[in-house]
Amino acid sequence: MNSQTYNQAVLELARAGLADLTASAQAKKAQRTAAQESHFLCNWMVEALKEKRFSKLVANDLTAWIRMARSQGAGAELKRLLERIVHQYESVENSHVELGTALNAMIAELTQLEWLVFTDTEINTKLKLDADGQSSLVIDVKEFTQHIQDNQLIKPINLYVRADEQLLTQVALSHGLLISLGNKKTSLIKHHKTYQVYPKNQLPALCQLLV
Repeated sequence: MNSQTYNQAVLELARAGLADLTASAQAKKAQRTAAQESHFLCNWMVEALKEKRFSKLVANDLTAWIRMARSQGAGAELKRLLERIVHQYESVENSHVELGTALNAMIAELTQLEWLVFTDTEINTKLKLDADGQSSLVIDVKEFTQHIQDNQLIKPINLYVRADEQLLTQVALSHGLLISLGNKKTSLIKHHKTYQVYPKNQLPALCQLLV
């Protein structure tokens, strides 16, 4: 039995949810409101979780989305959430780009956008970067030099970023990279969040999604 990766599991879930939503709407031959779509998908997720229809890798996601839908109703935008997941994970699913090359291309673009970019500093304690409001990206020099071999990413790399999160996500995706959710608590650079890129884009949890 082949074990799924997280990417495969979350993509399977998102595709199935959208397909079942479409099939249900076609069967009833009626246009659904956003509230009705969210209600359908919330119930669908409850059943999927109860029946263990999908991998345990996405059980926590389902639980969180169900909770979100119950508290926010149509505001949870479950259909849009699943569409975003499909878009981002499909865009990298069949990509043959070497992720070391992709990361360097992303850095080059951010430099062109006048970000402050540092990849030559050893980071082993909390640091402060005086960027004067300028967007910035810092990568530990050891990670940058040792976690990329033959243009391939062989170990995860931490990106310490202070910038518009959606812009970072968009630029990363345009180069074939998924990034993790930003985390302020783990950042070693003051006022920055830690994001991670993983070999083969195989993050252990849901990536940062575009709005």
